[in-house]
Amino acid sequence: MKFIIFILLCSCFSYIAFSQEKTAKKEYWNSNTNILPFRLPPPPLGYKPELIDLDNDGDPDIIKSITANGIPIMWIDDNDNMTWDDLEGDTFGDCLLIDRNKDGFYGGIDDFIIKWVDVDNDGKADMQLVAEYPDLETDKVWPYGHYMWVIDTDKDNIFNYIDWNTFRIKSWEKNGLDNFYADYSGNTAFLKIHTSTDKMKDLRLNWENPFLFYDHDGDGLTEMAIRLVDSPGGNGSTKTNTFDDSQLKGTIDWVSIAVDMDNDNSPEKQFDFDMTLCFIGKGFDYMDQVHTFENMKGLPETDQYFIDPRWRHLTELIYPDHDSAWDLIFKRGEWDKVWFVYDEDDDCNRWERVELLQPLDPFIIGAQKGGIDNNTQSDAAGDRGEWDLDNSGNGNLYIGKFDGRLHLYGAEWGCWRIDQKATAYQGFDRGWVKNEPKEFATVKYSDKDNNGFFDYIEYDLDGDFKYDFSIDLKVLGINDSCEIIQTSALKYADFVKIKNDMADNMWLNAGMALKVMKKFKQNGNWYSKLMEAASIGEKYKNGYWIQFYAYKDLENYFLRTNQIKLLEKLQIAYFSSDWSILF
Repeated sequence: MKFIIFILLCSCFSYIAFSQEKTAKKEYWNSNTNILPFRLPPPPLGYKPELIDLDNDGDPDIIKSITANGIPIMWIDDNDNMTWDDLEGDTFGDCLLIDRNKDGFYGGIDDFIIKWVDVDNDGKADMQLVAEYPDLETDKVWPYGHYMWVIDTDKDNIFNYIDWNTFRIKSWEKNGLDNFYADYSGNTAFLKIHTSTDKMKDLRLNWENPFLFYDHDGDGLTEMAIRLVDSPGGNGSTKTNTFDDSQLKGTIDWVSIAVDMDNDNSPEKQFDFDMTLCFIGKGFDYMDQVHTFENMKGLPETDQYFIDPRWRHLTELIYPDHDSAWDLIFKRGEWDKVWFVYDEDDDCNRWERVELLQPLDPFIIGAQKGGIDNNTQSDAAGDRGEWDLDNSGNGNLYIGKFDGRLHLYGAEWGCWRIDQKATAYQGFDRGWVKNEPKEFATVKYSDKDNNGFFDYIEYDLDGDFKYDFSIDLKVLGINDSCEIIQTSALKYADFVKIKNDMADNMWLNAGMALKVMKKFKQNGNWYSKLMEAASIGEKYKNGYWIQFYAYKDLENYFLRTNQIKLLEKLQIAYFSSDWSILF
C-alpha cells in the first residue's frame, strides 16, 4: 500500500513539474489572446534586457528589451530613477519607443513612441504624448501617423488607449455603448493631428487643438464637449497635402460645442449629447494661449534615437483651455456661418458631439452622396439640422412658437429627417449602420421673410421625396418672432434649464391637446403609449408627438365634417402652441 502511495505521489509531483515547465515555456499569458491587452507585454521569461548608462553616473538610462511577442522596445529613463534590476521604465516620467518594423531604429519609420510627463513631481503622469510614424516614406502629410497629447486635468491617470498586440492607437475602442477606454469621460482634454512630427513646423500647435471635455456636475461623466480645430493650410482641409500647404497657422477656424441638455448620461450611457453648435470662418488667433510645463526633456544623448527629437525639448504647448475656450469663441471669433444640429431621436452616443448635418439635399441619403447626411459620421436620419450661412444670428437660439423646440436664430433653412423609432441608429461610426432607411419622413423649415425666424414649414410624411403640405405662419396671422437666447451668456445650467422648460411646456401642451381631442369626441386613448414619460427626454419627445397626432386627427375630423372655421382655428392653435384657442 505504501509503495502504491509513493508511486502516486511521484506521478503527481512529476505532473506538477511538467505543468510548470510547460507554463514556463509559454509566452506572456495575454499576448495575442482575445482578452483586452491593457499593458505592454513584458519580455519572455528568462530574457535579459540590455541596460545602458549613457551619462556614466552609475545608474542605467536605457533599457533595450523585447516584448513577449518579439517586438524590440526601448525605455528611456527621463526622470533618472531607473535601477539595474528594472525590466521596464515607469509610466509617469519615462519614454517608451517601440520598433514595430524591427529595423533596429526605435524612433523612426513605422515606430510608436509614448512619453509620460509628471509636471508637478507627484509621481503621477499629468500628460501623455503619443507619436506614431507611418510605415512608409512619403512626402504626403495627411493622414500618415499621429501626434497626440492627452492632458489629465481630472487626475484619473487615464490616457490614450493602445492595442498592445498591434501597438497602435485604438482610442475608439469601448465597452458597450460608449464607455471608451481612452480618457473622454469627465473633465479632460486631448490635442491630436493625423500626421507625424517630422511633417510639422511647430510642434506646440495641433489640429484638434484641443478637444475639451467638461464635467460640470462632478460625476465623472461628460456633460459638454468643445472641439476646436486649426485647419492645416487654412479653413477646411489641405489641397495638395504637401509640407508647405499643410502647416498649422495658430488660428482656430472651426468649432463645435456639444451639450447634453437633459444631463441624462450615466455610467451605462457615458455620452448623450443632444445638440451641437458649429462655427466656421476666419475664427480667432490663439497664439497667446501658452501652457508651460517642465520635466519633458531627457538626456541630450538620447536625441540620437529619434528621427525627430524636437518634441523632446518642448517646454510649452499652445491651445485654448477649459477656462478660456468659451470666451475666445464668442468674443474673439470671426465666423462666416453657424450650423446647428439637434438629436431628435436621441440616439447619438459618439464621444465628441452630435455629428453635423450639412446644408445639402434633404432627400439624398448616404455618406458622401450629397445629402444633409453627407458627413460619414452623421446620423442617416433622426437629427434636425439648421444652417445660418451668413452668421446673421451670431450663433444665438430661440424657442419656436410653432413647435416648442430649440432653433438657430438667423438660419435660412433647416431640415429634420424623422426617425421616430431610432432604427437608423448612429452608434459610433456610420460604417456600422446596416439599415439606413430608403424612405423617411422629412420636415423642411424656411425663413422666407429673412427676419431670423422660421415662418414656412413643409412636410413629406409618406417618404416620396415630395412635400405633401406646407404651412405659412404669416398667412395664418402668427407672428414668427420669438425671444432671442444669447448663447454667449449661457452656462451649462442654463442649457439644462432650457431643455427642462421645453419638456415641461411640451408636456403641458400635450395635455391640452388631449383635452381638445376629448372635447371633439376624438379618442386620444389610441396614444396611451405616448402618455407615459419617465424622463425629461421622453416628456420632450412624447409631448411633441401627442400634439402632432392630435393635430392631424382633428384636422382629418374637421375636414370630414366640413368644419372649415374650426380647421382654421386648429391650424393657429397648433402652430402657435396655444391649444386654448379651441376651448
